[in-house]
Amino acid sequence: TKKPLPSRPLLFLKPPTAQLDPGAPILLPADSAEVHHEAELAVVIGRRAHKVSPAQAQECIFGYTCFNDGSVRDYQRHSPQFTPGKNFHASGAFGPWLVTADEIPDPRKLQLTTRLNGEVMQHESVGELCFDVPQLIEYCSLWTQLEPGDVIVTGTPGGVGAGRKPPVWMKAGDTIEVEISGIGTLRNPVTGD
Repeated sequence: TKKPLPSRPLLFLKPPTAQLDPGAPILLPADSAEVHHEAELAVVIGRRAHKVSPAQAQECIFGYTCFNDGSVRDYQRHSPQFTPGKNFHASGAFGPWLVTADEIPDPRKLQLTTRLNGEVMQHESVGELCFDVPQLIEYCSLWTQLEPGDVIVTGTPGGVGAGRKPPVWMKAGDTIEVEISGIGTLRNPVTGD
């Protein structure tokens, strides 16, 4: 984004109602035309973690999966808090596969690719994250106790719809795919609300 690197991760919470199963239709809200994809690696916590160090963080991971953080960009700009634009009903998805941590010893080596109607929109190494997985777990575990089943989503690379010139927004009839090497492909159709 050509902005200075933050000193700490920028976080927001996401309720389960904002997420969909693989293959389920992403719902575009009627009052926004600015909905886009954000492909991300999701980390599923496998054991309770509170105030863990980066060295201890790996022991807390159960596995990894694909995540599409569908974002309603105009609502996201309503305030410095991202909450409204990140939490529309049925706006994102994750899955379909959960690959255990022992099968992915270094998630920084994974490649993330997003395709909108078959066109590559994002393609980047997970190793380009501002904060790696152990740093994210360490930071989150400082202010909350992570429990088995909790999910931490890592962040997205360049190529999101809002960052393109001109912007590329998802529309009804589209198909969005998030693929992460070694994990699989998350595919969802897009429909109107």
